[in-house]
Amino acid sequence: MRKRSTRLSMSAAIAVAGALAISAPAGAAPSPVSDPTAQTAQTPLERQVLAAGNGWASEGTGTTGGSAAEDANVYDVSTKAELLAAFAEAGTQPKIVRVHGTIYANTAANGSALTCENYAEGTGYSLEQYLQDFDPATYGRSQEPAGPQESARRLAAANQAKTIRWDIPSNTTIVGATPESSISGAALRVNGATNVIVRNLTVRDAADCFPAWDPTDGDEGNWNSEYDLLQVINKATHVWIDHSEFTDAPNLDSNQPDYFGRPYQVHDGAVDVTNGSDLVTMSFNRFSDHDKLLLIGSTDNTNRGDPGKLRVTIHHNVFENIGQRAPRVRFGQVDVYNNHFKVNEDSTVPFEYALGAGFDSHLYAEANAFTLPAGTDAADIIRRFKGTAVTTIGNAVNGKITDLRAEYNAAAAPADQLAADTSWTPTLRTQVHPAQAVPALLQNSTGPIFTAGGDL
Repeated sequence: MRKRSTRLSMSAAIAVAGALAISAPAGAAPSPVSDPTAQTAQTPLERQVLAAGNGWASEGTGTTGGSAAEDANVYDVSTKAELLAAFAEAGTQPKIVRVHGTIYANTAANGSALTCENYAEGTGYSLEQYLQDFDPATYGRSQEPAGPQESARRLAAANQAKTIRWDIPSNTTIVGATPESSISGAALRVNGATNVIVRNLTVRDAADCFPAWDPTDGDEGNWNSEYDLLQVINKATHVWIDHSEFTDAPNLDSNQPDYFGRPYQVHDGAVDVTNGSDLVTMSFNRFSDHDKLLLIGSTDNTNRGDPGKLRVTIHHNVFENIGQRAPRVRFGQVDVYNNHFKVNEDSTVPFEYALGAGFDSHLYAEANAFTLPAGTDAADIIRRFKGTAVTTIGNAVNGKITDLRAEYNAAAAPADQLAADTSWTPTLRTQVHPAQAVPALLQNSTGPIFTAGGDL
């Protein structure tokens, strides 16, 4: 598994993975490496750091991940056991993890596949019985599910959670060794850690085997799933997510059945930043075929440590066939520029909105391109969730420069008007391109496109 050393045996990898524990965050000094866009030829992918001025993650000490790792802490992994063993063995020391091929999360310690039925064994859970017990026609819609089947569902869900939920430690760079590298089925977390880089990696289909029915959610009730593809949570800081892909494909929610007249949704967010986390840059990623994308701040309450935090930069990403939350913001100063939002005519994901202005949010959207099908109104790009202000400058809708805030306000009720946000102006930016140039600029430059260096 380790570079320039014998791979750990399967049994040793399992033993180390079983002892996985995430220690307290440890800082890392910035490295004087130049702009990553100019580094590819001279510095191996896994040794590159976030350039100064490249979004909120470059603030202060910057984000260097595991770029300073000693050779003993460079790992090549192709299985779940090897990946978790690498995280555990190096702890919070600078480390590089290069992912080869596809790593599957829903697997047992011996590598065999696990199914939803495996997680439910011994819990007493049965979807058929669950649907019978909580049918709104008999159970009603005024209270959340309670009883033996809901308790059994929670037990089964816990079995899956301990199998697929993996924490990335501080001072880690995890990269795809090739553009084809991927992690499937995992719910990755940067959980209270600091100085983490995720690059050149496809993360797909963190499907929840046991969505929860909540008849009190909205007018008709909803099925709610648990897992994000990547969570930045619990005061995590200095995180750079770059040239990666986040998708539900091929297990799309549109292929799931409806129960109680509502979609049986098995996916939650793509990348969520919550619970006092801060200083995140997302650049040159591809988000596709997913409903709920980027939730920044998960509650209007202030007891999660969110005020003054949740500072995120989102630039030069492609969002294709997505539904909502790109992003939805509470509290944070969030800079969204030079992204391409593209909804195809044949998209199976219903488009609801892109930019969500939530409680005390400070969303700054500049020079983004929106390619929308006929019948989709520019007024629908923004949605208000208790927010009071938003900045929109120089954005283009179907090639035409459009004042997104004005379009929203023209269609919104008087109580839902959004003022211009004059509270801040982003400064930590790379070059800002004209919105009309963005679709061509990003056509072949987002998602995993690199090959890692070293002994491959």
